This record gives sequence, structure tokens and C-alpha cells, in this order.
Amino acid sequence: MPAPLNSLGLPKPPAETRVVAAMSGGVDSSVVAAMLAEEGYDVVGVTLQLYDHGAALAKKGACCAGLDIRDARRVAETKGFPHYVLDYENIFREAVIEEFADAYLAGATPIPCIRCNERVKFKDLLQTAKELGADCMATGHYIRRVDGPNGPELHRAADPDRDQSYFLFSTTREQLAALRFPLGDLVSKAETRELARRHGLSVADKPDSQDICFVPQGKYTDVIEKLRPGAAEPGEIVHLDGTVLGTHRGVIHYTIGQRRGLGISSAAPLYVVRLDADARQVVVGPKEALGTKRIGIGEVNWLGDGDFQDAPEGGWEMRVKVRSTRPPAPAMVRPTGPTTAEVELIGVEEGVAPGQACVFYAPEGSRVFGGGWIKTRA
Repeated sequence: MPAPLNSLGLPKPPAETRVVAAMSGGVDSSVVAAMLAEEGYDVVGVTLQLYDHGAALAKKGACCAGLDIRDARRVAETKGFPHYVLDYENIFREAVIEEFADAYLAGATPIPCIRCNERVKFKDLLQTAKELGADCMATGHYIRRVDGPNGPELHRAADPDRDQSYFLFSTTREQLAALRFPLGDLVSKAETRELARRHGLSVADKPDSQDICFVPQGKYTDVIEKLRPGAAEPGEIVHLDGTVLGTHRGVIHYTIGQRRGLGISSAAPLYVVRLDADARQVVVGPKEALGTKRIGIGEVNWLGDGDFQDAPEGGWEMRVKVRSTRPPAPAMVRPTGPTTAEVELIGVEEGVAPGQACVFYAPEGSRVFGGGWIKTRA
């Protein structure tokens, strides 16, 4: 008779199940580590040092700053499990920061948090967890892992306001098998904070991190100019009809959909509709020019059943999310290669930008079918 499954879905008693808890020092990951330790699991806390803390210690809201490492260590001491700090600064710079800077220079709008999950936390850290003899790795992300008939599935969190599926679409099937997300079924952040108080954690009322961890005061351009001197070269602000309306102070200072701060006068409101980094042009137009019906995507990660390219005639019927703040919208996803696709939106989405993610969801229900990176729009 097979051994009964523990709360993490593994056929072992908790005391014989080693879990690496990825700890950022915030309330979410701290609660996960405390909960698992309380249940009797063999917990090993790990915090990643991802960047130069000296430049960020004065910054509020950084996910892995020096104060956060201290908070993570304090949680581990309170609950009685070992805690390690791993220096991933070089890995993080090469895998995340360098691409972030290059993407902005190319006129894209990157999302480094997704790349960090994909290339650092769920790749290198997961490998470290295996080397530590862990049976799985637990994180404080708000998302659900469900054991389906064809293996583990990714599902949206129970709390739609906290759902982080947009940032985790690139999680692979292999990674999903080794990951656990204990907070995915909680219905509110208030519930998480109450659990922190119940476990006696000093971080119970700690504010959530809001900014990208390596961007002090949220100033992306300062980081890019430091990494790529001369990046903020001025150029022309050009209307879609070709009329030169003024000059700008560098393409990296603008994003698609931006209206304010353009420094130009016009009878009707104008929005940034395209960034041409090669020509150093910021292209503007009316609001309707922001509308997008077709999106070309690459680097598709498919988490659906079967092969991505074995789509039914006409493509996969999905809901897709093209920005983290937008709800999923109906669309048809048509594979054009093993990891490429064309997405046809049933309606019109505004502000779609290359460099952002396009995440696939089931037409009904909470399942996440993966997604890809936006390359083109029309």
C-alpha cells in the first residue's frame, strides 16, 4: 500500500521531507517557511543576494536588500531552521540586468521579474535546492499548482487581486514538478498577515515591495544610463504622418501608451505609439492608434496538454493577458512554429508593447497554459 501523501503532495512524513524555502525577507515567503516548519518539515531557508546592497540599503521596497536578508534570517531563527544567503550577484547581472538594459535601448518594455523567476529563482536556485537534497522548493508566490490527470498544472491564485500568474508563465513542466506555492489558496493578503502574527513573525506588518529590486527609487533610466553610457541620446518626436513635432531626451525615457511629459503641443491628445531605437525616434499618434488586434510572440512556453503545435483548426481558443494590470481577454492563439505564434484578439487592446508578456489562460476556469514574449503588434 503506497504511503499517504503529505500536505505538499509527497509520499513521506513531513519530518523526512526536505523543503528549500525561497525567502526574500517579505511577509509572504516568511509565512510559507514558518508554516512548513510548524508542520514539521525539514525546512532550509535560502535568500539570494542579487545585487549591490550598498546602493540599495536606503531604498524602501527592494525585494532582496540587506535589511530583507536580516528579516529572513530572523524568521529562520524564530522558527528554528537553518538559513543561508547565496551570492547570485553575477548570475543575476548576466541573466537579468544586462538584458533589461539592452531591451530598453532597443525600444522594448521589459519585465525583469519574469526573467528573474525563469533564469535565476526557478533555474539556478532550484538546482541548488536539488543539490541540498530537497524534495521540493516552496515560494511565497500567489499562484496554485494543481495535480491534473496529465501531471502538475499551473492555476491562477484564489485571490484575483494577488494573482501572480502573469509573472510565472515561463515556469516549465519540469520546474513545476519540483515547486510548491502554499499561499495560492489564500483568499486575501490580510489572511497572510494574520498567519504571520499567529507565527510570531516580526515581518507581519512589513510593507509589500513595489519596485524592481535593482532599480533605486524606481528610476529605470538611471540604471540604464549607468550600465550603458550614452543611452539617453536625444532624437525626434515624430507624428505617424511623418511630421516632426519636437525633440526628446532619449528613447529610454518613454513607453508605449504614454501621454504626459511629451513636451509637445497639439490640438488633440497624442500618445506614444511606437519607439524606433535605431532612428532614435519617439512616434506619436491619436489614442486609436494604440489599438492592437494581432500580436506576434516568441519564446512560447506551453503548459497545456499535448503539443503546442497540435492546435485545432483555427488555433487554440484562449483568454490572453497582455499586461500585468489587464484582465485576460478572449483571443485565438495560432502556432507558427515550435515556440512562436500569432495571437488574434477578439477585441482591441491598447498599449501593447514589445518586451511585455502575452500569457495564455483557459477559456473558462483558472488554468494557465503558458505564454510568450511580445515581439510585434498590428
